[in-house]
Amino acid sequence: MLEHALNLGVSGIDTAYNYRGFTTHRALARTAADLIGDFTLSTKVGYFPSGTGERPVHSLDPDRLRAAVERSAEDLGRSPDVVFLHNPELALTGLDPAEAREKLAVASMALADSVRSGLCKAWGIATWDPRPVRAAIEHGAASLQPGFLLLRAGLTVAAPILDAAEHLCRILDIAPEKRWGMSPFSGTTTDPAWSALDLRAFFAADQECSTPQAAFRLAYELPQVSRVAVSTSNSTHLQELVAATRLTIRGEAVSRYRNLVDKGP
Repeated sequence: MLEHALNLGVSGIDTAYNYRGFTTHRALARTAADLIGDFTLSTKVGYFPSGTGERPVHSLDPDRLRAAVERSAEDLGRSPDVVFLHNPELALTGLDPAEAREKLAVASMALADSVRSGLCKAWGIATWDPRPVRAAIEHGAASLQPGFLLLRAGLTVAAPILDAAEHLCRILDIAPEKRWGMSPFSGTTTDPAWSALDLRAFFAADQECSTPQAAFRLAYELPQVSRVAVSTSNSTHLQELVAATRLTIRGEAVSRYRNLVDKGP
């Protein structure tokens, strides 16, 4: 599958320390050792084994984060290009702004130290709900300098989440080429809601595409990102999504959509 993806022009792999029961890095290195160096490789740290066999626990403890980055590089057999702080909003929700800002700053320093130590090339923040992150840093982001943001993208993103994501990009001065999107279909393209959508208004009349292709292309605009991460084991589906990146969007239609969702209930 990776060789097929490479031939299609896919240039990045995104994974996480906790995927597949904390075994995904070793599995990737084992099954794709000859190809892994041909991709930009990003991963995420922030979830850890519970020690009781139950679901993973989330933590922004700097020592645990540094150890996870070190273990990630070791298991992958190479330094990741980007390590994201995984869903920091889980540890920030409910804290007062000063406490949240300090907690996020300490965690960020752990990843910045990992970059300086050569364990990864850059660090970033991956957030499902950017509102707590924005609240923590909007009055004190000077000491926080992630290189990348990984954000929910596409038509399934509610207006408050989309607004917060765009605000976070502005606060941190993250250029569009360093903003990445995720979960453009909210987990599945088989939901009946997708078949009920008519997205032709977003594209020129002479462009043919399926609804999943249209939704995937739109994810690059909501918010504006340079790449979108998807999970698939279907080579045909992957080929269709790669083809979708060549579709031309009608910018005025996207602007009208944004105005409509911003004015929604």
